[in-house]
Amino acid sequence: QVQIVESGGGLVQPGGSLRLSCAASGFNLNSYIIGWFRQAPGKQREGVSCIATSIGSTRYADSVKGRFTISRDNAKNTVYLQMDNLKPEDTAVYYCAVRRIYTFSLSANDYDYWGQGTQVTVSS
Repeated sequence: QVQIVESGGGLVQPGGSLRLSCAASGFNLNSYIIGWFRQAPGKQREGVSCIATSIGSTRYADSVKGRFTISRDNAKNTVYLQMDNLKPEDTAVYYCAVRRIYTFSLSANDYDYWGQGTQVTVSS
């Protein structure tokens, strides 16, 4: 059974950092595209970053380039999202998702399996 669990969210001040984790069970993350998405209240789900887990290539939304870093640990079957220099507009529920087709995408419609999400709040 495919299961994806996000963790690491919380409350942080502007300029602070958080590291989100996406742990998979029931399948091997290797050779999939793993994406991070976020959804703020009243807004559409937005693609933040994705990674090709077998080779480590990455993509980022313009809004997070230079501040967020996606990485993977295939031995732990886990993908991470390091978020630095956080801004209030980064406040959202963050979701991890798996795309079975091995091409990059930051569109939520292109992903097949989703976690339950973790809340990130950036506020002073």
